Amino acid sequence: MSEIKKETSLAIVGAGPGGYAAAFLAADLGMKVTLIDPRENPGGVCLHVGCIPSKALLHVANVLNEAKDAKNFGVSFNKPKINRLRIAEWKTDVVKKLTGGLGDLSQKRKIEYIRGTATFADRKTLDVEETAGDQYRLRFENAIVATGSKATEMGGMEFDGKRILSSTDALELNDIPRSMLIVGGGYIGLEMGTVYSALGTKVTVAEMTSGLLPGVDRDLVAVLKKQIQERFDEVLLNTKVSDMRVQKNGVMVTFEGKEVKKNKRLFNKVLVAVGRKPVSSGLGLENTKIKVDDKGFIEVDLQRRTTEKNIYAIGDVAGEPMLAHKASHEGRVAVEAIAGRATAFEPRAIPAVVFTDPEIAWCGLTATEAKQKKQKVEIVKFPWAASGRLATLDRESGLTKFVIDPETEQILGVGIVGLGAGELISEGALAIEMAAVVSDVRLTIHPHPTLSETVMETADLFFGESTHYYRPKRK
Repeated sequence: MSEIKKETSLAIVGAGPGGYAAAFLAADLGMKVTLIDPRENPGGVCLHVGCIPSKALLHVANVLNEAKDAKNFGVSFNKPKINRLRIAEWKTDVVKKLTGGLGDLSQKRKIEYIRGTATFADRKTLDVEETAGDQYRLRFENAIVATGSKATEMGGMEFDGKRILSSTDALELNDIPRSMLIVGGGYIGLEMGTVYSALGTKVTVAEMTSGLLPGVDRDLVAVLKKQIQERFDEVLLNTKVSDMRVQKNGVMVTFEGKEVKKNKRLFNKVLVAVGRKPVSSGLGLENTKIKVDDKGFIEVDLQRRTTEKNIYAIGDVAGEPMLAHKASHEGRVAVEAIAGRATAFEPRAIPAVVFTDPEIAWCGLTATEAKQKKQKVEIVKFPWAASGRLATLDRESGLTKFVIDPETEQILGVGIVGLGAGELISEGALAIEMAAVVSDVRLTIHPHPTLSETVMETADLFFGESTHYYRPKRK
């Protein structure tokens, strides 16, 4: 590597939702910023091959499903003609529009965007290799590691992009297979299964544990599971995939489990969605004092500072939960710390959303966590079957759930499953962040008829005074 060619105030390695959010704030605060990423524009995994393209395809799936269900209220459509190439092109157009916009914002802020990779030579220097081929050293005052995560492969079953797919491969929509096995019943698998099922693929899900979406509130999952079972070909729980063999006509999969009726089955394609792991290797961290735990996460403090005082880490590489909005918030905290502001990453609630149909969203303390902590809570659940707005949308189910401190009446957790749950959960997150009590939500007038009313009525229900659902008063 050649001698030092460039110098910067802040170097950010990785331009995903955490990296670019940090870069933009740092530039707004007057810092000289260098943002390094191998892609043409900022956006990272989320915008290029993650949350944005998957939500574009999920919109297609929702339109198809709604068109199919419209017969229930007297509107029928001919069998939809699916233009796979146009769908894929539209999805790519959405990605290009958003990432291109981020590129423009980078230029307007006079951020130096380097398309390439970087590794740490020491605590003050990065070895940079540009995509164009140039190699040099970059000297920095402070740095932020925002390298994100990547899909986890199953032992001995590597992705080939043709038969055995990662979520990135599945988003390419290279074809619509007749059958697909999804290994893993987490949010990635269920979201992609929703897409392919709507497009006509017979989808089977195999999950090792006893339920879909392990770790998510069972009351919420129960509503989703009913819909999943109707739209997917099969849901196999307590089932392990022990072997996959690629053949000319598909993938022969071997299952293990008490509930498995046929232990060997052929699928056109297999999507492996068993989780993600942080990208912390290959960054030259061994040339610094930065500590990495046994899961690959970089250890950080409340300001996202590593054990090297001038180097910070944010997003997926800095620990769970692996969520884009968590990364963005951490990026801003790190920059504020660099700027000398009194700041810390101490959220009371980080909302999470599963964009299936129906959606699941939650934030704060869950009933399961409260039980594990032996914390006394009161649970209140408002079924959406009592919602007038839900009836007008020809939907049957949904649920809003509060986890409440019975003594202070403070809202500790909120869970929602139903149409647009991801858009509704922010009210719950705000309530928890502001340490709101149930009466605060109860006395906030919500518009009628809306699904947001279910949040208000859940609060009413705590006192046994909900207008549209009966629950005996608290004693």
